Amino acid sequence: MFYRPSEGHGLPHNPFNAIVTPRPIGWISTRGADGQDNLAPYSFFNACAYVPPQVMFCSTSAKEDRGDTKDSVAHIRETGVFCVNIVEYAMRDAMNVTSGQYRKEVDEFVEAGLEKAECDTIACARVAAAPANLECRMTQIVKLEGAANFAVFGEVTGIHMRDDCMKDGMFDVLSFNPLSRLGYRDYAVVRETFSLKRPGE
Repeated sequence: MFYRPSEGHGLPHNPFNAIVTPRPIGWISTRGADGQDNLAPYSFFNACAYVPPQVMFCSTSAKEDRGDTKDSVAHIRETGVFCVNIVEYAMRDAMNVTSGQYRKEVDEFVEAGLEKAECDTIACARVAAAPANLECRMTQIVKLEGAANFAVFGEVTGIHMRDDCMKDGMFDVLSFNPLSRLGYRDYAVVRETFSLKRPGE
């Protein structure tokens, strides 16, 4: 099968998300200038540089009470900071609760029953029990093609790693089983890893 996205695919559901998989989930926490906390998952997310460490996520829809975007981007525009909370398999249901379309005054930490902790380098809440948290200062917001598509880039200014996830001096993903996004309503969990040496190593 071949199709041009501009002409449609003719299938019951859009296959694009199912092709580009698995995708890590950026569970983004933000705090507005008014002090309102927000937490939402984004599957267009990844690390994008080592020195200095940087991450990015994309928001691709809008809410009536936020104009051209959603709560996360609106908060980051106001404060210039955000936190990425890593999603473990055990937190899948809480993460799913925070994916709901809530009004801007709703605190998703409360909706999902998640304990907050304060970040160390930025004024923002983080998921206290997450395996890891990346505190970030926004470096740029890039408007992408499409009505509500924004890419947010941030420099990581502080990193929290849960003590039980450290094994022999390494951050061990099998100790918490990270969740990833597939297409449609599907997710995957990392339960097995293997290593490969690069040519010349």
